[in-house]
Amino acid sequence: MDSNVSAAPRVRSSFITRSRVAVSLLFLMNGFVVGCWAPKIPDFAERLGLTKFELGLMILVFGFGSLVMMPIAGAQIAKHGSRVVVRVLAVCLLPTLLALTLAPNVITGAISLFLFGGFIGAMDVAMNANAVAVEKSMRRAIMSSCHAFWSLGGLIGSGLGGLVISKLGILGHAELATVLAAIFLAAAWPMVLADPPHPDTKKEKTKLPMVPLPWLLGVMALFCMVPEGAVLDWGALYLRQEMGASVALSGLGFAAFSAAMATMRFAGDLVRDRLGGVKTLRICTLFAIAGMLLASLAPDAEIAILGFALCGIGISNMVPIAFSAAGNIPGLKPGIGISVVTTLGYSGMLVAPSIIGFVAEHVGFAAVFMALPVLLLVVLAFSRLAHYADGVSGGGH
Repeated sequence: MDSNVSAAPRVRSSFITRSRVAVSLLFLMNGFVVGCWAPKIPDFAERLGLTKFELGLMILVFGFGSLVMMPIAGAQIAKHGSRVVVRVLAVCLLPTLLALTLAPNVITGAISLFLFGGFIGAMDVAMNANAVAVEKSMRRAIMSSCHAFWSLGGLIGSGLGGLVISKLGILGHAELATVLAAIFLAAAWPMVLADPPHPDTKKEKTKLPMVPLPWLLGVMALFCMVPEGAVLDWGALYLRQEMGASVALSGLGFAAFSAAMATMRFAGDLVRDRLGGVKTLRICTLFAIAGMLLASLAPDAEIAILGFALCGIGISNMVPIAFSAAGNIPGLKPGIGISVVTTLGYSGMLVAPSIIGFVAEHVGFAAVFMALPVLLLVVLAFSRLAHYADGVSGGGH
């Protein structure tokens, strides 16, 4: 029965259930809204008269909002369950694109961007917690495909953004994006899985977990997402400046990485059900290490792009496995574990790009990409922790 985690069957349910469709739509909505923001950034900067440095500070405000609200979301999930929290946050997220579009000055722009980042990040925690609950109810891995829907939503939002803006204008784009996001939410709303908390959870004070396991999983997520951020933010520049690629060819590095990641995320749940979390994570990590080294040592841009694609295959399912494991830590509510892992993981995406840019300015991107596999070796060393993810998927065959 989809409506309650406590009624989870002892055998795996069918491959597609109402609750799985619902949480997939939530991931699609969140990714779509993020994707819609990307093509609006130039107008946002021009309208508010921001320099590149000031725009960089504004983007940090987005990240700060996420880091502030992610732990709060985790605490609220522990008290109220992920269904209540993800619904509230999704509703709060809906008007933020309009707020960013209509912000008349830097102050209102910063406030809008803080709330936008906060609701995106907090909803990320809540929908991952709900995905863990759906995994438990189905006795089947679904986390990777959920993240694939997020990637798909981002691709749709960013891919159509420029075209829609050229046809309807900035405000028309925001209005259409808001309507489409509302449709995704309305379709998901009645099917979202209920995961009511235990009565004693409501009496607990909001506090960070004192056990080391969620923090170790958070470090794993962090070290997985730093290389991901490096490829997404600096891959094209590396191909252009150091490999001599054309503008069109340099864009293929990001495309190859993203396409490989999205494809493997859709396949990742079946792989994890078959192999288990530990073996899947180890294989993915080896692919990511090989891809990063190939990209850094490549003699030409085409080989580097192949390296990025291999890296995308590897990284695709590493973070979803860490999230599933964090949501199944014994004695810890899923919302708390996931909020720790999500916050640590995304902090790497926010801080690492500027550090990588500074280092690469002195030693080059090839040297940076060659060094990043060291982080992945740490993930490999901690890979045994991924067995907690098998508690919901029945993997490990």
